[in-house]
Amino acid sequence: MASDNCLFCGIVKGEVPADVLLRTEKSVAFGDINPQAPVHFLVIPATHIDNAGTVEAADSEAVCDLLTTAQRVAQDHGIAETGYRLVFNVGQDACNTVAHLHLHVLGGRGMTWPPG
Repeated sequence: MASDNCLFCGIVKGEVPADVLLRTEKSVAFGDINPQAPVHFLVIPATHIDNAGTVEAADSEAVCDLLTTAQRVAQDHGIAETGYRLVFNVGQDACNTVAHLHLHVLGGRGMTWPPG
């Protein structure tokens, strides 16, 4: 269920503008407004889930769709062959600033380890 004051729920409903790259029945992929790599987009579920730490078995279809949507957009942006990073942040210490599950997809350059 959507949350009335959630920024990402607003994007799902089309009330908040975003650079939408792909929309499926269960998810929306859009460009990150503060990219950390040449290709950086987010994939969010169409239903409100607070974060990866609150995912339950009942959310399995939504989470699977996040991953397959990320794969499709990565392919469309030419990073599927060279590789990309998938990141879920949970909680304040991880810089989880929007309380709606979102998958960061980063690529288009070599990644360093540990992430910096």
